Amino acid sequence: MFERMTEEGIDARTRVLLDSLLRAIGPSSYEQPAAEVWRAAAGEFATVRGDALGNSLATVNAGGSPRVVLVGHIDEIGLVVKHIDSSGVIFFGEIGSWDPAVLVGQRVTVRTAGGPVPGVMGKAARHLLSEEDRKRVPRAHDLWVDIGASDQADAASAVQIGDPIVMAAEPVELRGSRVASRALDNRLGALVVLEAARRAAEAGDLQAEVTALASVREETSYAGARVAAFALEPDLAITLDVTHTDDYPNADQARVTGSRALGSGPSISRGAAQHEGVAQRLIAIARDAGIPHTLEADGSASWTDSEAVQEVRGGVPCGLVGIPLRYMHSPSETCDLRDIDLAVELVARFCRSLEPGEDWTQ
Repeated sequence: MFERMTEEGIDARTRVLLDSLLRAIGPSSYEQPAAEVWRAAAGEFATVRGDALGNSLATVNAGGSPRVVLVGHIDEIGLVVKHIDSSGVIFFGEIGSWDPAVLVGQRVTVRTAGGPVPGVMGKAARHLLSEEDRKRVPRAHDLWVDIGASDQADAASAVQIGDPIVMAAEPVELRGSRVASRALDNRLGALVVLEAARRAAEAGDLQAEVTALASVREETSYAGARVAAFALEPDLAITLDVTHTDDYPNADQARVTGSRALGSGPSISRGAAQHEGVAQRLIAIARDAGIPHTLEADGSASWTDSEAVQEVRGGVPCGLVGIPLRYMHSPSETCDLRDIDLAVELVARFCRSLEPGEDWTQ
């Protein structure tokens, strides 16, 4: 039975790594700072490499069989500098999917060649809006970023068109083992695949070759996972991503995503977007090991890297493991650290269960 659970959820080393990953700025196509943190940690136990798109790969037990890839995207949603107005304010484009309502009033950080530049999200004060506009939900083009520049030339001396922007929402420890931060989607998945590969290798009975992949561009195109899976030619794959909870007031989404709470353990997906054999192996492992978990049903798609990986070459049997998350795609995403360790244990045990010659044909 699984007996590793502690009130803290994860050990001190993993907690420091998570904090470093969350503080790194890395929207889609701008993942390098987060990738550097991930690669440094992976280098402690695995053979590490990158590719032309910025993917990070860490392999243990090279030459083993079967070949399995663990996929957790490392990019986050963000914004990008599109235009600098004559007054010195910055108009932006979106990287990934935003609810503009959560942008209002936020503090932001622009990542520039000269270092981080702080700013605030600007919007016309309520007093200056018409009655009709007061009732309307703000749209992204109603907003701008103010870095305090006096004019266009002043702003252009600090930032450049194409610089990425993220919310200035650093990790905050909440009560118990819960943490809030931007970028939990999906630095959590990137962390889990890394630690699962480490734990599987340390167990001493691993037969499979395991590659942990911190994929890029998931929030915009799935391009990172697609090209990495094509190059790796895996026999099977597990994708790690975050999934919605319904454990907060007025949440009426159980009929859409299923019911789960922070601290309920990882979710295991079944459905049109996943390989049923892989899902059933994950379920059996969780039950046999006493790992708390929930089941999640995907309809036409899971909207994760699984879609890209499973369609590579002749097809890759792929499973999806979710980490419960509140307030997805906001600066205050909230998780329970206990779910991280449970997900690591589940995926590590899955890798250790694999034997050469298994047939995953359906």
